[in-house]
Amino acid sequence: MKKIFLAIFFGSFLSSSIAQIDGVIQEGEFGVTVGAAHYFGDLNTNAALNRPKPALGLFFRKQFGEYIALRLGMHYAQLGYSDRYSKNEFQQRRNLSFNSNIWEATLQGDFNFMRFVPGMPEFGFTPYVTLGVGVFNYDPYAYWQGTKYYLRPLHTEGQSSPLYPELKPYSAMAFCLPLGMGIKYNINPNINLSFEVAYRFTSTDYLDDVSSYYSPDAFASTLPDGSPTPWYALQDRSYETGDGIRIGTKGRQRGYRNQRDAYVIAEVGLSFTLTSYRCPTSK
Repeated sequence: MKKIFLAIFFGSFLSSSIAQIDGVIQEGEFGVTVGAAHYFGDLNTNAALNRPKPALGLFFRKQFGEYIALRLGMHYAQLGYSDRYSKNEFQQRRNLSFNSNIWEATLQGDFNFMRFVPGMPEFGFTPYVTLGVGVFNYDPYAYWQGTKYYLRPLHTEGQSSPLYPELKPYSAMAFCLPLGMGIKYNINPNINLSFEVAYRFTSTDYLDDVSSYYSPDAFASTLPDGSPTPWYALQDRSYETGDGIRIGTKGRQRGYRNQRDAYVIAEVGLSFTLTSYRCPTSK
C-alpha cells in the first residue's frame, strides 16, 4: 500500500512538472552579436581570409514552434582590402585599395536541425541553417596624401562623364542574400549562446569601387596649379608602385564586372529568451 501511495505521489509530481514546462511558451529571443567581417571581390580574387574587420549586431528572433524562426537583424561592419596583399603581379601593379562602413538590415528564416527548448537540458543544443534577404548601405573610401576621399562621388571609372554615357553612377545602397550555418546552446532558461557564419551574396560589384575598365580621359587630370585632381590620382594608383608609369590606358580592364562582390560575417551571439505562459490543459 505504501509503495502504491509513493508511486501515485511521484507520478502526480512529475505530471505537474511536465505540465508547467509545457505551459511555458518560447516566443522568441532578443540578442546582440560581436564578430568579424571579411570582403571578397576584385581586390580579393582568391578569397583570402587575412584581413578581417570588426562587426556588431542586434537581432530579434520570433519563434514558430521548436524548429522554425523568423529573424530581424541589424549589423554594423567594416570592410576593406588592398592590392598590396595579393601575390598576383598585375594586382600589385594596379595598387588599388578601399575601406567601407556597412550598415545592414536583414530578414532571415532559421531552421533548427534538432528540437530546441530553453530550460530543458536534453533539448538545449542545436545546429541550424539560415537564409534571408537584406539591404545595406556602403560608401568606399581611400586615403591619398593623408586625406580621406570617398570614391563614389569621384566616379573613378568615368561614370557620368559625357564621354561614357553608358556608365551610370552606382548607388550607395544594395541588396544582400545571407546564407549561413550556426550552432545554438541554451545556458539557462533565459540565456542562449550562439555562433554563426553567414556569407552575403550582394547585388553590387562596386563594394570596392572597382568593376570594369579604366577611363583616363573621362575628367580633368590636373588642377589649375598643375597638381593632379583627386579623381586622376585615385582612379589609377599604379604610378605609386615604383617607376611612376601608369598602366591605366583607355579600355584596359580595371576589374571584372561580371562577378558581384560579397562579404561574410562570423559572430558570437548572446540572446535572452522571451517567453509567455499558457495554462496547460488536462489532456
